[in-house]
Amino acid sequence: MEKLQPTDDAAFEQIMREYGTRVLRLVTFLVKDRNVAEDLTQDVFVKVYRHLPRFRKESSIHTWIYRIAVNECKGHLRSWAFRQILPRSWIKRDSNVSTEQIVMHQSERDELVMQVQNLPSMYRQVIVLHYYADLSIAEVANVLSVSEGTVRTRLHRARQHLKKQLGEEGDWEWTRTSGSNN
Repeated sequence: MEKLQPTDDAAFEQIMREYGTRVLRLVTFLVKDRNVAEDLTQDVFVKVYRHLPRFRKESSIHTWIYRIAVNECKGHLRSWAFRQILPRSWIKRDSNVSTEQIVMHQSERDELVMQVQNLPSMYRQVIVLHYYADLSIAEVANVLSVSEGTVRTRLHRARQHLKKQLGEEGDWEWTRTSGSNN
């Protein structure tokens, strides 16, 4: 029996359910403003909806969506110079983390997020895409249209910058949330 293909609207609804929160979190990290991020996320999904029938599957769907999101953020950042940092209480926590752990490490996490937000854009992008959006080096390179070597270099320089800002005594773990390597 032949498997039925979902309609574009059904596929889009599934994409919204699966990636809506992730894209909002990514965009929020990149633009540093929750309200602007919500508007940009809406723009991202309008573009996804409009271009979904032409998606060629040359990359994974999440890489394609993240590329659209990063490009929307770049366009926004070019059009508006902003320097404000908002409280980070709205960042969604991993559901596997206990309440006690969240409370114990809140100030350290806030400091790390603040320092990530203060990184130059090219370093902030690779940190957010690799560690927060959980993309591999290859996927980050694809999203940003740069080589994997460039991503590795930017990650290294970003981590060095953060170590310097946070001090060597900070016990910062540079691991991805999914536990996968690369």
